[in-house]
Amino acid sequence: MGETLLDVKGLNCPLPVLKANRALRLMTPGEKLRVLATDRASVADFRAFCRETGHDLLAFSEESGIFSFTIRRRPDRAEDLPPVS
Repeated sequence: MGETLLDVKGLNCPLPVLKANRALRLMTPGEKLRVLATDRASVADFRAFCRETGHDLLAFSEESGIFSFTIRRRPDRAEDLPPVS
């Protein structure tokens, strides 16, 4: 499985997390999303987002004001699946 890159540099809270959430919804369980952000608040935001949604925050780093987050999409939960007819 590859890694999808989402560049949200220059966007401020809550946009980086909202865009990452949208991207993760389109991915299959286990796929990885790498997010590049410049908003310092994104550090706390992504930690809380992953804790609350069940996605795995695999890695976090910062270099020259650019924050990099690697997130693995969680397995599907029953409430995420369409109803069975």
